[in-house]
Amino acid sequence: MIKKIPFFAAMALTFAIGCSTESTTDHETKPMPQAPVAKKIPVTFKDHGDVRVDDYFWMRLSDEQKNAAEPDAQTQDVLDYLNAENDYRKAVMAHTDSLQSKLFDEIVGRIKQDDQSVPVKVDGYWYYTRYEEGKEYPFHCRKKDSMDNPEEIMLDVPKMAEGFSYYAIGGRSVSPNNELMVYGVDTVSRRQYTLYVKNLASGEILADEIPETTGGATWANDNKTLFYSKQDPVTLRSSLIYRHVLGTPASEDVLVYEEKDETYSVGIGKSKSKEYLMIGSYSTLSSEWRYLDANNPAGTWQIIQPRERGLEYSVSQYGKHFYIVNNLNATNFKLSRVEIGKNTKENWEDVIANRDDVLLEGIEIFKDYLVVEERKGGLNQIRIKPWEGEEHYIEFQDPAYTCYVDYNPEFDSDILRYGYSSLTTPNSTYDYGMVSKDRTLLKQQEVIDENFKPENYASERFMAKAIDGTDVPVSIVYRKGMEKNGKNPLLLYAYGSYGSSTDAYFSSVRLSLLDRGFIFAIAHIRGGQEMGRMWYEDGKLLKKKNTFTDFIDCGDHLIKEGYTSAEHMYAMGGSAGGLLMGAVVNMRPDLWNGVVAAVPFVDVINTMLDETIPLTTGEFDEWGNPKDSTYYMYMKSYSPYDNVVAQNYPNMLVTTGYWDSQVQYWEPAKWVAKLRELKTDNNMLVMYCNMDTGHGGASGRFERFRETAMEYAFLLDLEGIKE
Repeated sequence: MIKKIPFFAAMALTFAIGCSTESTTDHETKPMPQAPVAKKIPVTFKDHGDVRVDDYFWMRLSDEQKNAAEPDAQTQDVLDYLNAENDYRKAVMAHTDSLQSKLFDEIVGRIKQDDQSVPVKVDGYWYYTRYEEGKEYPFHCRKKDSMDNPEEIMLDVPKMAEGFSYYAIGGRSVSPNNELMVYGVDTVSRRQYTLYVKNLASGEILADEIPETTGGATWANDNKTLFYSKQDPVTLRSSLIYRHVLGTPASEDVLVYEEKDETYSVGIGKSKSKEYLMIGSYSTLSSEWRYLDANNPAGTWQIIQPRERGLEYSVSQYGKHFYIVNNLNATNFKLSRVEIGKNTKENWEDVIANRDDVLLEGIEIFKDYLVVEERKGGLNQIRIKPWEGEEHYIEFQDPAYTCYVDYNPEFDSDILRYGYSSLTTPNSTYDYGMVSKDRTLLKQQEVIDENFKPENYASERFMAKAIDGTDVPVSIVYRKGMEKNGKNPLLLYAYGSYGSSTDAYFSSVRLSLLDRGFIFAIAHIRGGQEMGRMWYEDGKLLKKKNTFTDFIDCGDHLIKEGYTSAEHMYAMGGSAGGLLMGAVVNMRPDLWNGVVAAVPFVDVINTMLDETIPLTTGEFDEWGNPKDSTYYMYMKSYSPYDNVVAQNYPNMLVTTGYWDSQVQYWEPAKWVAKLRELKTDNNMLVMYCNMDTGHGGASGRFERFRETAMEYAFLLDLEGIKE
């Protein structure tokens, strides 16, 4: 339910297999493949006096069924259905195969294959990640003292990934003495990692092997003690923190903290000073932190501020004080500090007060500077605030952009590393002199395309009026020469949940649409946090429908202003953004020529009633708990699966992953089955289920773009664009 993944739309057709109403295609006379028809086994649910009949509940399998050596009858039925949908999608889109291949080659061709990250210096070593031409996975490397010195390959992931259809490295952490590294490996795509420890001098993998973790670990200062988190095996909620001593069996690891509240998750890290180990417990609306002297890993953990509903805070350490970003009587958050040992909120003193028009998002502490990440008017800001002296902001020029404080491990430095991108500016990494105010471009994403020039593209940012009078920001990008004649194909994207802001960013992949005449637009709708904390509050729980109506109103605005028309407008969203897609096609199916829904969270009632499903208990503060009749009835009023009716729907491509632990595959599968049963049009409805992956799709650097190429081909074909 959490992840952002692209989501596309398509154009109304006279033929169900994708013939444009504006052009003749070579496939319109071919016989149409027959769409799968899912069997119906009615299951009746009664809640709060309300009766729901779910004809496709049988599609849900348990983990035990999915992992069994031989499928039982139900599992075989599900596999047969998913494979039938895959075969149908492949047949319906077969005429786009050459276009898909061209798009894939084009997208991958823009990527610098022998690329390398900007090195970061930590404890005398320069760390970086690099790729070699043609390889799907990276090499994680370091050099001692100088980048001119010999390279140490810490992890040769191309070699490690051989023989696996999915392979992901989790967190990587080097011991304080620089001799050992702990890292996680997931080969299933269910975000359950096995931890390994490697001797970086000899290359030996130690006997310490810790299964079923969240993927990372944190070292104590003794170079032999590790702390890591584990998940509940059913719900996958991170709930346990363990201590492991090298050379001892994982079965003897000590449980140091258990998060028993099912609405909370837990994680562990280390302060920038490396003086303290930190355990954070967090839910949607509350948080709680504990700390321990990193030199005393077997010591007693101390709490900072006990949890209170509605009180969120995060902690940084500087000298004898904790600096705490918090929302105590501060809607848009403020910064407080407290002397270590006098931790509770009664002793917090304000450093930066709450401001009604500025959201405080985070801080980075240096010896002589406090760097503040803020958001004003929907745009990111970076504020440089010396502990003594005059403060200033870093200036940015684009109308819509994203900037962020990058990894800055050095405490005693007057250089800030930050990242910047806009709809027309490739991702860029800078070093900024906090005294000189000079910025040095260290690396800008290289686009391998002789025809690409940023000046060939234009971006805009404007406000669309929502139905309740609220101004909703919209960011757009297009190739220069675009005319507002209502005939431009336009892809409208949004997410709109969890307070996750969708900032304007560059995508070399997106050029394949822009260069073929598409406009790309981001609707910064409520449910995100672009316009401050209330932007989030006004788009969740019993105000969730604002998210959907905002998106629709942005679409109407784009049509009114002549950017596009309903015949040429497409929508995109994934995961919780897929919920958005499901809602808007029920509410305004006439507004979109097509939609691509990626890993869509569409079966809201059934999922939120089932606390055994991963993430459910932690989601109550986002969506509400349907055990309460008020929330149940409100959810039911917008849940996409529960609101499919007999009406025309736009062309739709739905994607999912069989091993997805966040939005289980059966949600989109059931939704597609019900749409196919009830919809009254002949528009395209196809589903792609990747049988090898989960929520994030393929793990390889390039392989993931095959799905993107499929989505783009879907869009372009509906516009009658063949090349």
